[in-house]
Amino acid sequence: MKQIFARKPLSVLLDEVKSENRLRRVLGPVALTSLGVGAIIGTGIFVLTGVAAHDKTGPAIVLSFVVSGIACVFAALSYAEFASMVPVAGSAYTYAYATLGELFAWIIGWDLILEYAVASATVAHGWSHYFQDFISIIGIKFGHVVSNAPFDFNPATGLLSSTGSVLDLPAILITVIITIILVKGIKESAGFNAGIVITKLAIVFLVIIVGAFYINPANWHPFAPFGYSGLSLFGRTILGQTGPGGAPVGVLAGAAIIFFAYIGFDSVSTHSEEAKNPKRDVPIGIITSLILCTVLYIAVSGVLTGMVGYNKIDINAPVSNAFKQVGLVWAQFLVSLGAVAGITSVLLVMMLSQARIFLAMARDGLLPTKFFGDVHEKYRTPWKSTILTGIFVSILAGFLPLRVLADLVNIGTLFAFVVVCAAVIIMRKTHPEAERPFRAPLVPLVPILGIITCTVLMFSLPEENWLRLFGWLAIGLVIYFTYGRHHSIMNRLMKEEEVTSDVGKVS
Repeated sequence: MKQIFARKPLSVLLDEVKSENRLRRVLGPVALTSLGVGAIIGTGIFVLTGVAAHDKTGPAIVLSFVVSGIACVFAALSYAEFASMVPVAGSAYTYAYATLGELFAWIIGWDLILEYAVASATVAHGWSHYFQDFISIIGIKFGHVVSNAPFDFNPATGLLSSTGSVLDLPAILITVIITIILVKGIKESAGFNAGIVITKLAIVFLVIIVGAFYINPANWHPFAPFGYSGLSLFGRTILGQTGPGGAPVGVLAGAAIIFFAYIGFDSVSTHSEEAKNPKRDVPIGIITSLILCTVLYIAVSGVLTGMVGYNKIDINAPVSNAFKQVGLVWAQFLVSLGAVAGITSVLLVMMLSQARIFLAMARDGLLPTKFFGDVHEKYRTPWKSTILTGIFVSILAGFLPLRVLADLVNIGTLFAFVVVCAAVIIMRKTHPEAERPFRAPLVPLVPILGIITCTVLMFSLPEENWLRLFGWLAIGLVIYFTYGRHHSIMNRLMKEEEVTSDVGKVS
């Protein structure tokens, strides 16, 4: 019990940054903000707006983005405080280790591993459909057998149905390409990402400006056909309407689904160790990217649901298809091109972040260090874990449909945000003297509001999300108690301290 709740001292975390096995410091505030925007803007705007509006909210999706954005602001301020204090790879996992102890750190880290993998697969699937939409404009098509996942979820019946395809080949191919880029190096990856971010921001502004001329206000009525609530308890609706299969629908249910669109700011904190001046640059990257993207999300979702009736939205390529429906084929071409570029950068940042979680856990001995903690001698990247991530993501992206992937992403991320908000309060009590270059305002109010809003969104997710969370955590606990606990660096340090103490008593 003493070990599993042992906290990792701040001094140990800071010493890790000075070690020979650390990552290269090459990212400034612009690059970090670009990584955040790269992770946030992409699948959220180009894919999940369609899923949420069509199945959960209708035009009221704009309110869902507001609710999710507010929850993220509270969590982002807490993240920014920790990232400035402890500029080490690992994000919420590292923060939990410093405040709540080893077992909670393992739970968060293990959960984030799956979250980033499923998120990456969701992104790869969205990329595939926009890429196919783009090449179809110029008369090129993939064969149906390799163009989609082999099955899909039908929200009208609540059942799975065959698509006639065998696998989603484009999703697999883009995952392989991104894996190769990530193995080569963070500096090259960040530069590649920055170029894509500029391109997709231009496309997003095109969508807002051109699409505004084709808004039909009648498409906004009814504004909230599924209601304004959608609160559930472990997947059972307790406030609001119920959709097919008993899943909650409404503004809160939509906010819980599109919350995925915001998790990019979390990825900024995973790169604290690679920031040139993390105490200043990481908070700037987190907060700037979140505010910018929230405004753009609200604008795009309003334009999309104004151009096309929510029940006519194509969930796989909603934005480009909306321009097709109003007869703007040239805009469809540009939007598809921008979406392909934009979603590529999201996939890059998501897969980049997962390897950093592996690295942080391996450094602590909770995962095999020789594999997950191995930093490439030339490129200074965690190359083995990056390749493993690429293999896992390509399998998920190639064989699971968008609706299934999107539903499975958010609950673990929300759980991680709750832990980080709680950790800020704990850290203020246990280490009031610690240097805090950035301080979250109005503590404990801000982190408490973060805990409440994120918990409400967790309870607004379908039942299968809770089953997946408990099942994955059960597997993780088995690994921790059979491997991680025995190889933990903290366990070794505690035993050494006990031996030293015993020797001192004897002498």
